[in-house]
Amino acid sequence: MTIADHIADANKAVGSTAPKRSFAQRINLGDNLLRAVAILVLLYLFLPIFVIILFSFNKPAGKFNYTWQGFTLDNWADPFKYPALTDALKLSLNVAAVSTAIAVVLGTLVAIALVRQRFRGDRAIDTFLILPLTAPEVVLGASLLTLFLDLGWAAGYTTILIAHIAFEVSFIAMTVRARVRGFDWTLEDASMDLGASPTRTFFKVTLPLIVPGIIAAAMLSFALSLDDFIITYFVSGSTVTYPLYVNAAVKAAVPPQINVLATAILAISLLLLAIGTLYRRKRLDA
Repeated sequence: MTIADHIADANKAVGSTAPKRSFAQRINLGDNLLRAVAILVLLYLFLPIFVIILFSFNKPAGKFNYTWQGFTLDNWADPFKYPALTDALKLSLNVAAVSTAIAVVLGTLVAIALVRQRFRGDRAIDTFLILPLTAPEVVLGASLLTLFLDLGWAAGYTTILIAHIAFEVSFIAMTVRARVRGFDWTLEDASMDLGASPTRTFFKVTLPLIVPGIIAAAMLSFALSLDDFIITYFVSGSTVTYPLYVNAAVKAAVPPQINVLATAILAISLLLLAIGTLYRRKRLDA
């Protein structure tokens, strides 16, 4: 074979590999573009949170904490400067805690019943569980207000609590249901074969295994209750929760303490989430 033949073969080899390199470059370009879009979406989602945290350290010149004036720690030194704001936050935390506790019990029982039992009307219950998730909050709030007025109930703490439980049960039931579906029911059979009663089996076998799903549902429910505005607005009457206070403050004054308390709630939530994650990993490693 002559030198010219070797050169021709080399050119053919280079020509055959060129399209592959071009295809690999296109894949790399697509991956970089996808990463860039993902970063922009995450930035869009988290930018309001960054603004809330940043303006908790702002020193506004007037009543409205809208423009950056200067850095200060005075807001954090006195986060409970406004009693009305503090009372509204306490009320929201109280409603969220009580409604979540009740909804967790009801939603968990509903989820277990729907997975384990087959009875007439179970499909209808499925539909009713999905309705609060898909119905507009305006419709749900107006419907609850109409119900309370027909019953002659005065709008206030009780009506807010009932309204929050009404939509929280659906979220909890659907979340716990997904966890219960993956449960190994032979463990219950083994427990009862060893002499345990159904009640003891539930508390010693079933409940510990579905606790992660219950905790996740409870955290979601608590967050939804804490920041709910539309439904609460319909059924609150003269009672003022934290979201209602913030909405009213926009028209009169927006103190930086609103940002301080919001940032504190966010920090506590992240801390609890981190503790839960570490505890779960520790149990899995054990």
